[in-house]
Amino acid sequence: MTVKAVFSDVDGTLLNSDHKITSLTKRAIQKVVKSGVPFVLVTARMPGGVVSLQEELAIHSPIICYSGALVLEENSEGNMTPIHSTSLSRQETGKILGIVNDRYPTISISLYSYNEWLVRDTRDAWVTQEQEIIHTSPTKADFAAYLENNQQTHKILCMGNSREINDLEQTLKNETTGVSIYKSKETYLEIMDSSASKSQAIQIILQRLGLSREEIMAIGDNFNDIDMLSFAGLGIAMANAPDEVKRYADDVTLSNDKDGLKYSLEKYVIASEQ
Repeated sequence: MTVKAVFSDVDGTLLNSDHKITSLTKRAIQKVVKSGVPFVLVTARMPGGVVSLQEELAIHSPIICYSGALVLEENSEGNMTPIHSTSLSRQETGKILGIVNDRYPTISISLYSYNEWLVRDTRDAWVTQEQEIIHTSPTKADFAAYLENNQQTHKILCMGNSREINDLEQTLKNETTGVSIYKSKETYLEIMDSSASKSQAIQIILQRLGLSREEIMAIGDNFNDIDMLSFAGLGIAMANAPDEVKRYADDVTLSNDKDGLKYSLEKYVIASEQ
């Protein structure tokens, strides 16, 4: 197949374990973009945690945030503006907050709305850790007041020790409806509306590009990447992906610490351009 667009996960795929883009991977991406093939970042991150990566890569593609709940593209002024938004219902957001507050008081909880990251305590150790990874600052908020104002919530992130996160995951799956719940790492639980997915967001961009799913390559490393790996004409899993994720891929590349993204771009995109 001739790959006409690439959709790449960020953490564990584009970034290595030091949360950096290597110079080799950066050069490969820029070569792909220079050839006229769009390179689109697809992530659970908020927009503020992605725009700096776009700038580093010198790309101007749309971005998919919150695992598909928010899609943005660059306008004529060079600013990223929303073209698609799927938020959690106010009822489910309140229910999840209540469960965490009442039964899991040591779990850190964050709410994300467009480019806002809201937390109960900015000095929380989990919040500080996440801030160091995505280089974006949170805002302290009164969650009860937030709900009363009926703000749109694109994602809820719960952070805590793996035992409590596992327990919370089962509790929420048993007691909530209309939400998508998955672990992005052993200590992180991500919650979005069930209608949000990476593949759905990719379809929106494909319509704007005039491309079909058979013409794209998707690459990722985690459970929230499964649907886009299955959706794409060519799905690539990273070597650092769990075995279950690899089963949905057409190929498995090297790990994110061994420039696996670079090698896949060279194998399937750059080689075909030469």
